[in-house]
Amino acid sequence: MPALPAFASDGDAPTSVIEVRQADLLPEHWLAQLPAPDRVILDRAGIAAQNARMRAEDKSIHDIAALPDPLPRALVRSQVEALSAPPTRALFDVHGKPVAKKELDALQRALALEAIPATQPLRYGLVVHRAALRAFPTRLRAFSSAGDTDIDRFQESALFPGDAVAVLHRSRDGQWLFVASERYAAWIEAAHVAVGDRGTVLGYAQRAPYVVVTGATVRTTYTPEEPRVSALQLDMGVRLPLRADWPPMQAVNGQHPYASHVVDLPVREADGRLALVPALIPRSADVSDDYLPLTAANLVRQSFKFLGERYGWGHSYDARDCSGFVSEVYRSFGVLVPRNTRDQATSPALDRVAFDAGDSRDQRMAAVRDLQIGDLVYIPGHVMMALGHQRGLAFMIHDTNGGSWRGADGTRVRAGLNGVSVTPLEPMLFGETETYVDRITSIQRIRPRATP
Repeated sequence: MPALPAFASDGDAPTSVIEVRQADLLPEHWLAQLPAPDRVILDRAGIAAQNARMRAEDKSIHDIAALPDPLPRALVRSQVEALSAPPTRALFDVHGKPVAKKELDALQRALALEAIPATQPLRYGLVVHRAALRAFPTRLRAFSSAGDTDIDRFQESALFPGDAVAVLHRSRDGQWLFVASERYAAWIEAAHVAVGDRGTVLGYAQRAPYVVVTGATVRTTYTPEEPRVSALQLDMGVRLPLRADWPPMQAVNGQHPYASHVVDLPVREADGRLALVPALIPRSADVSDDYLPLTAANLVRQSFKFLGERYGWGHSYDARDCSGFVSEVYRSFGVLVPRNTRDQATSPALDRVAFDAGDSRDQRMAAVRDLQIGDLVYIPGHVMMALGHQRGLAFMIHDTNGGSWRGADGTRVRAGLNGVSVTPLEPMLFGETETYVDRITSIQRIRPRATP
């Protein structure tokens, strides 16, 4: 009989990452330490109140239903210019060559700012499959240094099947749309958006019954009959309406539906218009008929579903980055948080513990010792989620493209974790001399708020 792998047979065995043992990579290890794993941290009413507060108080969250119709030129132009400003630093392409000035100038012309009309009708659409949000209307990838092709500076985020957008503008060649969604405004390829009437678009996410994707990703069933909804990637927290009225003996895209969930998915017709068509999600897929209860146990389970996934800046690589990771974990509970780290870290709608340069290490360490599971810990440009404490250290799960610490000889070890990882907090280095603890800017908590 072959020997069991180290993580199963010897949980106390070290890994190559500082202070991390094999057992630390198992969700069961952290579940066993929870005193009340299934106690609800925030119930459905509390989450609804939290989301309402987020929409009312956080300026990074946009109510696209409240946009003026018609759209005035000044609003559209200000939105585009806020994102698509000319780059001020040298950029390199995938071959390590500098991006030429003529290419950057062409991107500015592609914005077609002069073509924005004085007013235009407000249009809405649904995203038809996972699609990149870009800083400019281009697929050109641009990087800060030659040879480092992981962080594309033109990549902003991604939207998912069923996400609602307001269409604000079109690129000069007509192949890209500048859209506003609840959490982001950026450029998306026009082929990924189906334009429909306001009621259908904004009502899509409110329909019931529904299913919520609770796996890291799931895919719709493959179907040659309807390629537009075949093997679509659905990421954690995506909510799709069920076709509860579907006749039980009627095939869906050539397949009997009894072993699947029948969902309505948006598709784009040849003329760009929105249609809704049935698709299947296997009953074996990791989905739920509602958002999961927000409990400590579920925070562990949901976060560990991403363990080992490659880091994807701005949701590139069909994956996610640090802020995308934590927001998608919380989205599986129905909790709305801002998209970007800087907005998450400063959101007035969360229970924030703020730090500045004048705060001592003792003050910071006191806050670290007080961390609770699910707390979000921010350093410049990065966010981590607290797992718990053990062996005198606070442990985090986070999606990181870096990771370094002091080796036994005192030199800096650069690990290049480049994915969703479990690490202790205290030994991790921010640069050559400072630790992550030294650079904590805030801790955000999603907890019930005390009544005044």
